Amino acid sequence: MEETMRDLTKHQWEVLKALLPAPKKLGRPRADDRCTVNGILYVLRSGIAWEKMPRRYGSYVTCWRRHSQWSADGTWQRIWQTLLGMLDETERLDWERCSIDGSNVPAKKGAT
Repeated sequence: MEETMRDLTKHQWEVLKALLPAPKKLGRPRADDRCTVNGILYVLRSGIAWEKMPRRYGSYVTCWRRHSQWSADGTWQRIWQTLLGMLDETERLDWERCSIDGSNVPAKKGAT
């Protein structure tokens, strides 16, 4: 699976970098944001457990922690909205094919 997954391109990183929270100036040196984001995306795309994440992305604990922090503080929501807006502006998003809820997703076994 690793070979089919690609890290962020330089252009993709430049767009995302501007949407991330500024690092705090206190404490020990911060792990590289680009590497960390690539690790988070790897886990989300592959569905593997955090601790099985390839070491080239750094510490899985760092990736997990930043994913959790950015989920709680709205960073991922802001990224999602910005990227959707960019796609819409360039007419690369077909709103006719979008769904506003998960009603088209089958329920798990035994669920209604």
